Amino acid sequence: MNDQLKKRRSKKPLLLFLSITLVISGLWFSTSSTATFIKGYMLYKTGNVEAKDFSSKPESPRLDIDEKHTKNDLLNLEYPQKPEVGELMGELLIPKLEASLPIIHGTDEDELEKGVGHFAQSVLPGENDNSVLSGHRDTVFRELGKVGKGDLLTVKTYSGTFTYKVRQVRIVDQDDRTVIVPKPKATLTVSTCYPFDYIGYAPERYILVADLVSSK
Repeated sequence: MNDQLKKRRSKKPLLLFLSITLVISGLWFSTSSTATFIKGYMLYKTGNVEAKDFSSKPESPRLDIDEKHTKNDLLNLEYPQKPEVGELMGELLIPKLEASLPIIHGTDEDELEKGVGHFAQSVLPGENDNSVLSGHRDTVFRELGKVGKGDLLTVKTYSGTFTYKVRQVRIVDQDDRTVIVPKPKATLTVSTCYPFDYIGYAPERYILVADLVSSK
């Protein structure tokens, strides 16, 4: 009887340690991956970080435009100031998915947790050259695989509404730098990890290349 009591007592500290470990692990998981997934899912469903009206421009310095400016110059003059990293700069509309997603300037994890990230080294939407957007496949871009050639992508900012038509779908290696190369005309490149159902860190990227077809 004494031996059985000793065994039971010796198991209690071990059980207590395991219980505490499980509780701590559960708290960590809920504040990391699960929280990120839920935040991203809600962003995908609502498309908002905070309410913003991109239909009207904020006050900005007056730009003197004469007849010598070309259409390309005018596109570049739409943004008198670049947004700050981490700033909400617009929204991405994907009619095929009935989705409206916030665009955050920057592509670090802090920005990607808030919505679609705009690669800060690329031009702004509507400008000539290659404007690059990225997002997580398990949050804001969880259904991006349904978007393909011929579908429309619209970017709304304070400087205007820019509509692009998907010209090409690419699947490339994660280290493929051709995704961010300069383009001869206004282009929108949208990138996310691939395959969509891959468990863990996905080795490839799903790329949509779209040409500007209209701007307002």
